[in-house]
Amino acid sequence: MREDIRRVFRRMPVLYTDRLMLRRMFRTDVDDMFEYSKLTSVTRFLTWSPHPDKRYTARYLSYLSRKYDEGTFYDWGVVYRPDAKMIGTCGFTRFSEENNSAECGYVLNPAYWGRGIAAEALFEVMRFGFLRLGLHRIECRYMIGNDRSRRVMEKVGMTYEGTYRDSLLLGDEYKTVGVCAIIDSDFMKMLQAPPR
Repeated sequence: MREDIRRVFRRMPVLYTDRLMLRRMFRTDVDDMFEYSKLTSVTRFLTWSPHPDKRYTARYLSYLSRKYDEGTFYDWGVVYRPDAKMIGTCGFTRFSEENNSAECGYVLNPAYWGRGIAAEALFEVMRFGFLRLGLHRIECRYMIGNDRSRRVMEKVGMTYEGTYRDSLLLGDEYKTVGVCAIIDSDFMKMLQAPPR
């Protein structure tokens, strides 16, 4: 599975939804990424700190370029098509070969919160994971207190499975992490269900 994944992501597939294009991130995305990655409101429930300046963001995007070329980075830049603007990221944070499963994550510019965009992007990534990669299970994790993120997971059909108490040490503080997940058969039922 590992080599198959690398082969797929060496040429990052472009995914489309009604409002979004999910594509590889480029160094030219530096302004759009820095706009949200510098905000503590964005990183409050994440494992990384706000970007201190635009040069840091530029270096990060250069690093990602190498990871994309290796096929070892699985995160798409989320472009809001009406504005032609990269407004966040969504993708796979890790794969478990032995369990045929993956974990997803997402980040969004707060100017675009509350429009269902994170759920739209996550659903498309899940579709790719189940239909193109043949995964059996996809999960997402969130820090307890980040109710907005949990709602995104539930909106795409994931089921809350429980919490890992004090399982993540960030700085000098332990964080409790919640897990939501969906398996392939449940996702296929969602695809076959008539629209409401």
